Amino acid sequence: MDTSLKLLPQLVPDLASPVSTYNEWDPLEEVIVGRLEGATIPTPHISYTYNQSRLTRLLYRPFAGRPYPSFMVRRAQAELDEFIHTLEAEGITVRRPDTIPHRKRFKTPNWTSSGFNITCPRDGFLVIGDEIIETPMAWRCRYFELSAYRRLFKEYFAKGARWTAAPKPELLDELYDHKFTVPEGAEPLRYVINEFEPVFDAADFTRCGRDIFCIRSSVTNASGIEWLRRHLDGAYRIHEIKSRCRTPMHIDSSFVPLAPGKVLVNPEFIDVDRLPPVLKSWDILIPPEPAPIPPSVHSMCSKWIAINVLMLDEKRVVVEKGQHALIKSLTDWGFTPIPCPFIHYSPFGGAFHCATLDVRRRGALQSYF
Repeated sequence: MDTSLKLLPQLVPDLASPVSTYNEWDPLEEVIVGRLEGATIPTPHISYTYNQSRLTRLLYRPFAGRPYPSFMVRRAQAELDEFIHTLEAEGITVRRPDTIPHRKRFKTPNWTSSGFNITCPRDGFLVIGDEIIETPMAWRCRYFELSAYRRLFKEYFAKGARWTAAPKPELLDELYDHKFTVPEGAEPLRYVINEFEPVFDAADFTRCGRDIFCIRSSVTNASGIEWLRRHLDGAYRIHEIKSRCRTPMHIDSSFVPLAPGKVLVNPEFIDVDRLPPVLKSWDILIPPEPAPIPPSVHSMCSKWIAINVLMLDEKRVVVEKGQHALIKSLTDWGFTPIPCPFIHYSPFGGAFHCATLDVRRRGALQSYF
Protein backbone atom coordinates (compact mmCIF):
# COMPACT_ATOMS: atom_id res chain seq x y z
CA MET A 1 0.00 0.00 0.00
CA ASP A 2 1.23 3.51 -0.85
CA THR A 3 1.86 5.21 2.49
CA SER A 4 3.57 8.31 1.12
CA LEU A 5 0.59 10.53 1.80
CA LYS A 6 0.79 9.71 5.51
CA LEU A 7 4.11 11.52 5.63
CA LEU A 8 2.49 14.79 4.62
CA PRO A 9 1.60 17.17 7.47
CA GLN A 10 -1.93 17.11 8.84
CA LEU A 11 -3.80 20.14 7.57
CA VAL A 12 -6.14 22.19 9.68
CA PRO A 13 -9.18 23.85 8.11
CA ASP A 14 -8.51 27.27 6.58
CA LEU A 15 -10.31 29.50 9.03
CA ALA A 16 -10.28 32.28 6.40
CA SER A 17 -12.51 30.19 4.11
CA PRO A 18 -16.19 29.46 4.77
CA VAL A 19 -15.73 26.19 2.85
CA SER A 20 -13.86 23.32 4.51
CA THR A 21 -14.86 19.67 4.42
CA TYR A 22 -12.73 16.53 4.02
CA ASN A 23 -14.99 13.60 4.85
CA GLU A 24 -18.59 12.50 5.40
CA TRP A 25 -18.66 12.51 9.21
CA ASP A 26 -16.89 15.47 10.82
CA PRO A 27 -19.34 17.76 12.69
CA LEU A 28 -21.50 19.47 10.05
CA GLU A 29 -21.69 23.24 10.47
CA GLU A 30 -23.06 24.55 7.15
CA VAL A 31 -24.86 22.82 4.30
CA ILE A 32 -26.67 23.69 1.08
CA VAL A 33 -30.08 22.03 0.71
CA GLY A 34 -31.80 21.69 -2.68
CA ARG A 35 -35.12 23.12 -3.84
CA LEU A 36 -38.27 21.68 -5.39
CA GLU A 37 -39.70 24.87 -6.89
CA GLY A 38 -40.27 24.57 -10.62
CA ALA A 39 -39.22 20.90 -10.85
CA THR A 40 -39.79 19.87 -14.45
CA ILE A 41 -40.07 16.55 -16.25
CA PRO A 42 -37.06 16.79 -18.58
CA THR A 43 -36.88 16.39 -22.33
CA PRO A 44 -36.49 12.65 -23.15
CA HIS A 45 -32.92 11.54 -23.77
CA ILE A 46 -31.20 8.16 -23.85
CA SER A 47 -28.97 9.14 -20.90
CA TYR A 48 -31.91 8.77 -18.49
CA THR A 49 -34.54 6.85 -20.46
CA TYR A 50 -32.25 3.91 -21.29
CA ASN A 51 -33.66 1.75 -18.49
CA GLN A 52 -37.30 2.46 -19.34
CA SER A 53 -39.45 0.13 -21.42
CA ARG A 54 -40.52 1.25 -24.90
CA LEU A 55 -44.09 1.74 -23.62
CA THR A 56 -42.90 3.87 -20.70
CA ARG A 57 -40.88 6.04 -23.07
CA LEU A 58 -43.92 6.58 -25.27
CA LEU A 59 -46.08 7.51 -22.27
CA TYR A 60 -43.34 9.81 -20.99
CA ARG A 61 -43.16 12.02 -24.09
CA PRO A 62 -46.45 13.98 -23.69
CA PHE A 63 -45.36 15.11 -20.20
CA ALA A 64 -41.80 16.14 -21.11
CA GLY A 65 -41.08 19.79 -20.38
CA ARG A 66 -44.06 20.09 -18.03
CA PRO A 67 -43.96 20.64 -14.27
CA TYR A 68 -44.08 17.70 -11.92
CA PRO A 69 -47.65 17.11 -10.69
CA SER A 70 -48.47 19.55 -7.90
CA PHE A 71 -49.54 16.81 -5.46
CA MET A 72 -46.09 15.22 -5.74
CA VAL A 73 -44.37 18.54 -5.12
CA ARG A 74 -46.58 19.32 -2.09
CA ARG A 75 -45.83 15.99 -0.40
CA ALA A 76 -42.10 16.29 -1.02
CA GLN A 77 -42.02 19.94 0.06
CA ALA A 78 -43.60 19.13 3.42
CA GLU A 79 -40.88 16.54 4.05
CA LEU A 80 -38.14 18.88 2.82
CA ASP A 81 -39.33 21.60 5.19
CA GLU A 82 -39.22 19.14 8.10
CA PHE A 83 -35.72 18.01 7.10
CA ILE A 84 -34.48 21.61 7.03
CA HIS A 85 -36.08 22.25 10.42
CA THR A 86 -34.32 19.14 11.76
CA LEU A 87 -30.94 20.36 10.53
CA GLU A 88 -31.44 23.83 12.00
CA ALA A 89 -32.60 22.34 15.30
CA GLU A 90 -29.31 20.42 15.42
CA GLY A 91 -27.41 23.71 15.14
CA ILE A 92 -26.52 23.53 11.43
CA THR A 93 -26.61 26.57 9.11
CA VAL A 94 -28.76 25.80 6.06
CA ARG A 95 -28.21 27.69 2.80
CA ARG A 96 -30.47 27.49 -0.26
CA PRO A 97 -29.82 27.95 -3.98
CA ASP A 98 -31.86 30.41 -6.03
CA THR A 99 -34.86 29.29 -8.07
CA ILE A 100 -34.35 29.05 -11.84
CA PRO A 101 -36.83 28.52 -14.74
CA HIS A 102 -36.50 24.80 -15.45
CA ARG A 103 -39.31 24.81 -18.05
CA LYS A 104 -37.50 27.34 -20.23
CA ARG A 105 -35.86 25.52 -23.14
CA PHE A 106 -32.22 26.21 -23.88
CA LYS A 107 -29.86 25.19 -26.63
CA THR A 108 -26.24 24.79 -27.60
CA PRO A 109 -25.10 24.76 -31.24
CA ASN A 110 -25.81 21.00 -31.29
CA TRP A 111 -28.89 20.20 -29.17
CA THR A 112 -31.81 21.61 -27.19
CA SER A 113 -33.38 20.64 -23.87
CA SER A 114 -35.59 21.80 -21.07
CA GLY A 115 -34.28 21.77 -17.51
CA PHE A 116 -34.93 19.36 -14.63
CA ASN A 117 -34.66 20.55 -11.02
CA ILE A 118 -32.21 21.59 -8.30
CA THR A 119 -33.22 19.02 -5.72
CA CYS A 120 -29.80 17.32 -5.56
CA PRO A 121 -26.82 19.68 -5.18
CA ARG A 122 -24.67 16.64 -4.33
CA ASP A 123 -24.54 15.72 -8.03
CA GLY A 124 -23.17 18.85 -9.63
CA PHE A 125 -20.55 19.92 -7.11
CA LEU A 126 -17.76 18.15 -5.27
CA VAL A 127 -16.34 19.93 -2.22
CA ILE A 128 -12.86 18.81 -1.19
CA GLY A 129 -11.19 20.88 1.49
CA ASP A 130 -11.74 24.55 0.66
CA GLU A 131 -12.38 23.86 -3.04
CA ILE A 132 -15.74 23.71 -4.81
CA ILE A 133 -15.45 21.69 -8.03
CA GLU A 134 -18.20 22.01 -10.63
CA THR A 135 -18.65 18.62 -12.26
CA PRO A 136 -19.27 17.89 -15.98
CA MET A 137 -22.62 16.11 -15.68
CA ALA A 138 -23.78 13.82 -18.50
CA TRP A 139 -27.48 14.77 -18.48
CA ARG A 140 -28.25 17.55 -20.95
CA CYS A 141 -31.21 18.73 -18.87
CA ARG A 142 -28.79 19.68 -16.06
CA TYR A 143 -26.41 21.70 -18.24
CA PHE A 144 -27.20 25.06 -16.62
CA GLU A 145 -27.99 23.85 -13.12
CA LEU A 146 -25.02 25.82 -11.76
CA SER A 147 -26.98 29.04 -12.29
CA ALA A 148 -28.99 28.37 -9.15
CA TYR A 149 -25.82 28.21 -7.00
CA ARG A 150 -23.77 31.01 -8.52
CA ARG A 151 -24.77 33.61 -5.91
CA LEU A 152 -23.67 31.32 -3.08
CA PHE A 153 -20.43 30.31 -4.75
CA LYS A 154 -19.50 33.91 -5.51
CA GLU A 155 -20.02 34.65 -1.82
CA TYR A 156 -17.87 31.71 -0.75
CA PHE A 157 -15.16 32.66 -3.26
CA ALA A 158 -15.12 36.27 -2.06
CA LYS A 159 -14.55 35.01 1.49
CA GLY A 160 -11.61 32.75 0.58
CA ALA A 161 -12.90 29.50 -0.93
CA ARG A 162 -11.41 28.05 -4.10
CA TRP A 163 -13.83 27.60 -7.01
CA THR A 164 -12.97 25.32 -9.93
CA ALA A 165 -14.88 23.96 -12.92
CA ALA A 166 -14.07 20.77 -14.79
CA PRO A 167 -14.10 21.20 -18.60
CA LYS A 168 -17.66 21.92 -19.72
CA PRO A 169 -18.74 18.88 -21.76
CA GLU A 170 -20.22 19.17 -25.25
CA LEU A 171 -22.66 16.28 -24.63
CA LEU A 172 -22.78 15.50 -28.34
CA ASP A 173 -24.53 12.41 -29.65
CA GLU A 174 -21.12 10.74 -29.88
CA LEU A 175 -20.99 10.46 -26.08
CA TYR A 176 -24.03 8.17 -25.88
CA ASP A 177 -24.88 4.67 -27.05
CA HIS A 178 -28.30 5.31 -28.56
CA LYS A 179 -28.88 1.56 -29.03
CA PHE A 180 -28.01 0.78 -25.41
CA THR A 181 -29.95 -1.92 -23.58
CA VAL A 182 -29.52 -2.84 -19.94
CA PRO A 183 -27.23 -5.90 -19.64
CA GLU A 184 -28.96 -8.96 -18.26
CA GLY A 185 -27.84 -11.96 -16.26
CA ALA A 186 -24.17 -12.79 -16.74
CA GLU A 187 -23.64 -10.23 -19.50
CA PRO A 188 -20.66 -7.93 -18.87
CA LEU A 189 -21.54 -4.58 -17.36
CA ARG A 190 -21.66 -1.80 -19.95
CA TYR A 191 -22.70 1.83 -19.88
CA VAL A 192 -24.89 4.22 -21.84
CA ILE A 193 -21.95 6.67 -22.02
CA ASN A 194 -18.50 6.09 -23.50
CA GLU A 195 -15.13 7.87 -23.27
CA PHE A 196 -15.84 10.61 -25.83
CA GLU A 197 -15.05 13.24 -23.18
CA PRO A 198 -14.71 13.37 -19.37
CA VAL A 199 -18.06 13.38 -17.56
CA PHE A 200 -18.91 12.65 -13.95
CA ASP A 201 -21.40 13.37 -11.19
CA ALA A 202 -19.96 14.33 -7.81
CA ALA A 203 -22.35 11.84 -6.19
CA ASP A 204 -20.25 9.01 -7.64
CA PHE A 205 -17.45 10.02 -5.24
CA THR A 206 -17.31 9.86 -1.45
CA ARG A 207 -14.62 11.32 0.80
CA CYS A 208 -12.64 9.70 3.59
CA GLY A 209 -9.93 12.25 4.23
CA ARG A 210 -6.99 11.67 1.91
CA ASP A 211 -8.79 8.72 0.32
CA ILE A 212 -11.70 9.15 -2.09
CA PHE A 213 -13.82 6.22 -3.27
CA CYS A 214 -15.80 6.20 -6.50
CA ILE A 215 -17.73 4.07 -8.96
CA ARG A 216 -17.98 4.19 -12.72
CA SER A 217 -21.63 4.56 -13.67
CA SER A 218 -24.28 5.68 -16.13
CA VAL A 219 -23.14 9.28 -15.59
CA THR A 220 -19.45 8.88 -14.69
CA ASN A 221 -16.92 7.49 -17.15
CA ALA A 222 -13.30 6.44 -16.74
CA SER A 223 -12.17 9.72 -18.32
CA GLY A 224 -14.06 11.68 -15.69
CA ILE A 225 -12.43 9.72 -12.87
CA GLU A 226 -9.03 10.26 -14.46
CA TRP A 227 -9.66 14.01 -14.83
CA LEU A 228 -10.32 14.29 -11.10
CA ARG A 229 -7.29 12.14 -10.25
CA ARG A 230 -5.02 14.43 -12.28
CA HIS A 231 -6.68 17.57 -10.93
CA LEU A 232 -6.02 16.50 -7.34
CA ASP A 233 -2.39 15.92 -8.38
CA GLY A 234 -1.44 13.26 -5.84
CA ALA A 235 -2.83 15.07 -2.80
CA TYR A 236 -5.58 12.42 -2.51
CA ARG A 237 -5.82 8.76 -3.47
CA ILE A 238 -8.80 7.75 -5.61
CA HIS A 239 -10.01 4.15 -5.28
CA GLU A 240 -12.51 2.81 -7.80
CA ILE A 241 -15.07 0.32 -6.50
CA LYS A 242 -16.69 -2.00 -9.04
CA SER A 243 -20.48 -1.89 -8.98
CA ARG A 244 -22.46 -4.93 -10.02
CA CYS A 245 -25.69 -2.97 -10.37
CA ARG A 246 -27.01 -3.33 -13.92
CA THR A 247 -27.83 0.40 -13.99
CA PRO A 248 -25.24 1.98 -11.67
CA MET A 249 -25.64 5.64 -10.72
CA HIS A 250 -24.18 7.34 -7.63
CA ILE A 251 -22.12 5.69 -4.94
CA ASP A 252 -24.22 6.97 -2.05
CA SER A 253 -26.78 4.19 -2.36
CA SER A 254 -24.04 1.54 -2.48
CA PHE A 255 -21.07 2.54 -0.33
CA VAL A 256 -21.66 5.01 2.52
CA PRO A 257 -18.87 5.93 4.98
CA LEU A 258 -20.39 6.67 8.39
CA ALA A 259 -17.40 7.30 10.66
CA PRO A 260 -13.68 6.52 10.83
CA GLY A 261 -13.38 2.76 10.36
CA LYS A 262 -17.08 2.17 9.59
CA VAL A 263 -18.77 1.97 6.18
CA LEU A 264 -22.25 0.89 5.16
CA VAL A 265 -22.14 -1.38 2.07
CA ASN A 266 -25.09 -2.44 -0.09
CA PRO A 267 -24.42 -6.16 -0.69
CA GLU A 268 -26.64 -6.29 -3.77
CA PHE A 269 -24.64 -3.67 -5.69
CA ILE A 270 -21.16 -4.18 -4.18
CA ASP A 271 -19.18 -7.41 -3.81
CA VAL A 272 -17.80 -7.06 -0.29
CA ASP A 273 -15.00 -9.51 -1.08
CA ARG A 274 -13.74 -7.23 -3.87
CA LEU A 275 -13.53 -3.95 -1.97
CA PRO A 276 -10.23 -2.04 -2.24
CA PRO A 277 -7.56 -3.58 0.03
CA VAL A 278 -7.25 -0.37 2.08
CA LEU A 279 -10.63 -1.17 3.61
CA LYS A 280 -9.49 -4.42 5.23
CA SER A 281 -9.09 -2.70 8.59
CA TRP A 282 -12.56 -1.12 8.47
CA ASP A 283 -15.85 -2.51 9.79
CA ILE A 284 -18.04 -3.36 6.80
CA LEU A 285 -21.62 -2.85 7.95
CA ILE A 286 -24.24 -4.70 5.92
CA PRO A 287 -27.67 -2.99 6.07
CA PRO A 288 -30.88 -4.96 6.44
CA GLU A 289 -33.22 -5.38 3.50
CA PRO A 290 -34.84 -1.96 2.93
CA ALA A 291 -38.53 -1.42 3.45
CA PRO A 292 -40.10 -1.28 -0.03
CA ILE A 293 -40.93 2.04 -1.65
CA PRO A 294 -44.73 2.34 -1.94
CA PRO A 295 -45.87 2.15 -5.60
CA SER A 296 -47.77 5.42 -5.15
CA VAL A 297 -44.47 7.29 -4.65
CA HIS A 298 -43.25 6.85 -8.30
CA SER A 299 -39.63 6.93 -7.16
CA MET A 300 -36.71 7.54 -9.53
CA CYS A 301 -34.53 5.52 -7.16
CA SER A 302 -34.06 1.90 -6.19
CA LYS A 303 -35.05 0.56 -2.77
CA TRP A 304 -31.43 1.11 -1.71
CA ILE A 305 -32.04 4.84 -1.52
CA ALA A 306 -32.77 3.80 2.09
CA ILE A 307 -29.03 3.94 2.91
CA ASN A 308 -28.67 7.46 1.47
CA VAL A 309 -28.24 8.85 4.97
CA LEU A 310 -26.60 12.07 6.11
CA MET A 311 -24.04 12.06 8.92
CA LEU A 312 -24.17 15.15 11.16
CA ASP A 313 -21.10 13.91 13.04
CA GLU A 314 -19.59 10.53 13.94
CA LYS A 315 -22.74 9.51 15.85
CA ARG A 316 -25.79 11.46 14.66
CA VAL A 317 -27.29 10.22 11.39
CA VAL A 318 -30.42 11.42 9.57
CA VAL A 319 -32.32 8.42 8.22
CA GLU A 320 -35.67 7.78 6.53
CA LYS A 321 -38.34 7.48 9.22
CA GLY A 322 -39.97 4.44 7.60
CA GLN A 323 -36.78 2.34 7.52
CA HIS A 324 -37.31 0.74 10.95
CA ALA A 325 -34.88 -2.15 10.44
CA LEU A 326 -32.10 0.20 9.35
CA ILE A 327 -32.77 2.51 12.31
CA LYS A 328 -32.43 -0.46 14.66
CA SER A 329 -29.21 -1.60 13.00
CA LEU A 330 -27.68 1.88 13.19
CA THR A 331 -28.58 2.03 16.87
CA ASP A 332 -27.02 -1.40 17.48
CA TRP A 333 -23.86 -0.25 15.72
CA GLY A 334 -23.51 2.67 18.15
CA PHE A 335 -25.01 5.51 16.10
CA THR A 336 -27.77 7.94 17.06
CA PRO A 337 -30.41 7.88 14.31
CA ILE A 338 -32.53 10.98 13.70
CA PRO A 339 -35.60 9.66 11.86
CA CYS A 340 -37.10 12.02 9.31
CA PRO A 341 -39.74 11.32 6.63
CA PHE A 342 -38.34 11.82 3.13
CA ILE A 343 -39.69 9.08 0.88
CA HIS A 344 -41.70 11.53 -1.25
CA TYR A 345 -38.49 13.29 -2.25
CA SER A 346 -37.30 10.23 -4.17
CA PRO A 347 -39.34 10.98 -7.34
CA PHE A 348 -37.13 14.05 -7.68
CA GLY A 349 -33.85 12.15 -7.56
CA GLY A 350 -32.67 11.16 -4.12
CA ALA A 351 -32.69 11.29 -0.33
CA PHE A 352 -30.80 13.07 2.48
CA HIS A 353 -27.26 12.80 1.11
CA CYS A 354 -28.37 13.64 -2.43
CA ALA A 355 -30.39 16.65 -1.25
CA THR A 356 -27.43 18.30 0.48
CA LEU A 357 -23.97 19.65 -0.23
CA ASP A 358 -21.57 19.96 2.69
CA VAL A 359 -20.04 23.43 2.89
CA ARG A 360 -18.24 23.17 6.20
CA ARG A 361 -17.45 20.34 8.59
CA ARG A 362 -15.31 20.97 11.64
CA GLY A 363 -12.21 18.81 11.30
CA ALA A 364 -8.73 18.42 9.84
CA LEU A 365 -7.53 16.58 6.75
CA GLN A 366 -6.31 13.14 7.82
CA SER A 367 -5.47 9.74 6.42
CA TYR A 368 -7.67 6.97 7.87
CA PHE A 369 -5.83 4.05 6.26
